[in-house]
Amino acid sequence: MPIAVLDIGKTNAKVLLLRDDGEMLAQRSRPCAVRHEPPYPQLDLDAIWTWAVAALAELAPLGPIDCIVPVAHGAAAVLLAGDELALPALDYEHPGPDTIAAELATELDPFAATGSPVLPGGLCLAAQFYWQQKCFPAAFDRCTDILPLAQYWAWRLSGVKATEVTSLGAHTLLWRPAEHRFADVAERLGWARRFPPLRRAWETLGSIRPELARATGLAATCRVLTGIHDSNASYLPHLVARERPFTVLSTGTWIIAMSPGLPLARLDEHADMLANVDAQGTPVPTARFMGGREVEIVAGAEALRTAATPDDVAALVAMDVMALPSFVPGSGPYIGKPGRIVGEPGREPARRTALASLYAALTVDTMLDKLAAVGPVVIEGSFHRNAAFCGLLAALRPGQPIHPTDDPSGTARGAWLLARWQERPSWPSTLSPPRSAWVIPGLTAYRDRWRARSAA
Repeated sequence: MPIAVLDIGKTNAKVLLLRDDGEMLAQRSRPCAVRHEPPYPQLDLDAIWTWAVAALAELAPLGPIDCIVPVAHGAAAVLLAGDELALPALDYEHPGPDTIAAELATELDPFAATGSPVLPGGLCLAAQFYWQQKCFPAAFDRCTDILPLAQYWAWRLSGVKATEVTSLGAHTLLWRPAEHRFADVAERLGWARRFPPLRRAWETLGSIRPELARATGLAATCRVLTGIHDSNASYLPHLVARERPFTVLSTGTWIIAMSPGLPLARLDEHADMLANVDAQGTPVPTARFMGGREVEIVAGAEALRTAATPDDVAALVAMDVMALPSFVPGSGPYIGKPGRIVGEPGREPARRTALASLYAALTVDTMLDKLAAVGPVVIEGSFHRNAAFCGLLAALRPGQPIHPTDDPSGTARGAWLLARWQERPSWPSTLSPPRSAWVIPGLTAYRDRWRARSAA
């Protein structure tokens, strides 16, 4: 029977309908806007919910939907007082938590225990909670339940509150993955007791709410799963089907490299590296940067609609034109550096696309080196369509096959696996042919200069 995936990313929300074999049947999508109103910029939860219910109603006639799997981005949680909001869900790009960062630092568990670096703004849930507790104490005290974003949608769908480990382990500062328990700071400040019981991502929480069945035409027996963090959803099909070593690049607003089995001791908390936690509770060495956002800043939205060629890249390399990190504060292997463009790339859209793609490939190449990544690199998500990015990454990493997938929605594949978990399915382990490397004269020397300037 078909399953529905409610996939709430930072940039877009999707409802996807998958057939029994995991192939896409239909989908609906819309942008995710941030509401800029008091008391702080916030996720527009009600607007997303209204749209999601309508999307489910549109898709319901296409098949007897067996279950719904919620998937959502990290660094987001909803504070409930009973069944109402205690406080709006903070947009993690809001800089408010930076005002108490020094004070919070004295409370935190060590990086070696959490595998979670201290990040700016609200990119760590601990920073969000600490700031909300300090600035809005009465409202925070009303909070009875803290739901990670994926489990918030699971609750809206089923009425059952739960917590799940991939969301707790996504750079929150709240979880000790090796010990499978909350961090001391979460216990000491009273946050841990507000999280509902832990449930596995593939567990059925219950059937959809009766009023949702009536509004959508879905069967009253349609199951709702606990759900999962989006990058871990992309990673899951490879975790269950592929032999190590390998690396999964989950791409979109963020580019996240996950390399299982590498030593956690290699993680550099000052380079946006962390220990993610997979659906089975195992720490996964990870490096990341806000690649989609940075590429759009460098190229411009219009330029990204124009494909770049090897000649476009070769011209930039020959002129030593560079985009140097970082264009989003607090992101990537050169965290804290101010992004800038050296030289003049020209106004041609293809040149801007080439510069942005080259910048992204160089940054990912650095991340993979920091992870000591070996074996195939599988590119999931929107960047698999960027021929310049894929060809340049192949050129920068000779001998390491680069495999873009032909499906932009790896999160949906992971959700399909969760829905069929008891049957122990596996996504096919075969990969598409590796991408051919672009031949760019002087690229290796250019990379060396780029790294030196980026680190300076």
